[in-house]
Amino acid sequence: MGLSLFGGLAGILVLGMPIAIALLIATGISVFFFTETSLIVLVQRLFVSLDSFSLMALPFFMIAGGLLEKGGVSKRIVNFANSIVGGLPGGLAIVAFVAAAFFGAISGSSTATVIAIGAILVPTMLKEGYDIRFSVTTLAAAGILGTIIPPSIPMVTFGVSTGASIGDLFSGGIIPGILLTFLMSVYAYLYGKKNIKVEYEFSFAKILRTFKEAIWALLMPLIIIGGIYSGIFTATEAAAVACLYGLIVGIFVYKELKPKVVKEIMEGAVINSAMIMFIVGAAAAFGYVMTKARIPAELSQFIVSLTDNPYVLLLLINVVLLIIGTFMETNAAILIVAPIFTPIILEYGIDPIHFGVMMIVNLSIGMITPPLGVNLFVAAKLKDGLKVNDLLNKHLGMYLLVCLVGLLLITYVEDLVLFIPNLLK
Repeated sequence: MGLSLFGGLAGILVLGMPIAIALLIATGISVFFFTETSLIVLVQRLFVSLDSFSLMALPFFMIAGGLLEKGGVSKRIVNFANSIVGGLPGGLAIVAFVAAAFFGAISGSSTATVIAIGAILVPTMLKEGYDIRFSVTTLAAAGILGTIIPPSIPMVTFGVSTGASIGDLFSGGIIPGILLTFLMSVYAYLYGKKNIKVEYEFSFAKILRTFKEAIWALLMPLIIIGGIYSGIFTATEAAAVACLYGLIVGIFVYKELKPKVVKEIMEGAVINSAMIMFIVGAAAAFGYVMTKARIPAELSQFIVSLTDNPYVLLLLINVVLLIIGTFMETNAAILIVAPIFTPIILEYGIDPIHFGVMMIVNLSIGMITPPLGVNLFVAAKLKDGLKVNDLLNKHLGMYLLVCLVGLLLITYVEDLVLFIPNLLK
């Protein structure tokens, strides 16, 4: 039955079928031919899995990110980041990472971060003499910070699928996000030192002015994390508060949100949420049949037979996730794989929050890994005439290398993830 489930899923995906439909077809075929379970049970599992208060955070965070993106936040964040690090060699590339980290703390989305920051920075970088392939590749790499810096939509997905605390996942992603921002900025610095002449004058007055302009955007992550850990509201309620906050800032503070734009943001959030919810339901049905066939238990026994060392286990899991991340969307991969690996890592005494952040960092790297790295496709659209193949260059290789170094540190230095959650507790 396991061969039918995974073989059928792989075969259907190769045909180009959407992941949610592929999951349901593979599940339905396996149940119909290899069990006596009624197909009605699958429908029930699909709908029951969506009856979750935590899942409501997904559309709310999408709406909040859209409101702040279209409400004038991205350009103010870029200006603030530029005032701090713009004078360094490779300053504008470093600005891309710092701005992406700030914006990721608002949007929770990788692709939204690429578009919002890239639309402003890429023309400026080209004007300052940066190579076009380096510029666009840098923005693609910066986008992964949107799913690591909290709030993060994949973190919500992981929390829902495994029962891990979404608040702890949010706080656990702060140091790893900062670490990756620093590591990628180091390469940008070395590139700039060799290729770009900086003509920027550092000014504390400019930092203060741009900080005042961006303060409303920078407050939102503090409200979300602070509200969750102070017990004022749950992660889902925090997402709703973020929507209200984004609406107030966009309309009354920055005064750049128009009714037509709000309507477009709502429509986009509804469509994207529906897509993710469909995957969630299909993955739940798939997981139910997988559990019924004892696949997670058998896989656990197999892995345990390979090694009793938790460090080796984490290395094996990382390799598997890196492969999965190259051809599967992050949320879909989490929904399918996380319920399989979570019982295994618990058996080895590995903290689920540490594992969850590690998994999200790993799968986020897949967003800039060929052949299906979604950030590469999005970034290629930032400049007319640019193709995805143009982003497969030495700069992408270096960004992938430093991200893998960061992933190893996050994997084996547990406190990089757990220090802040433990501190807040």
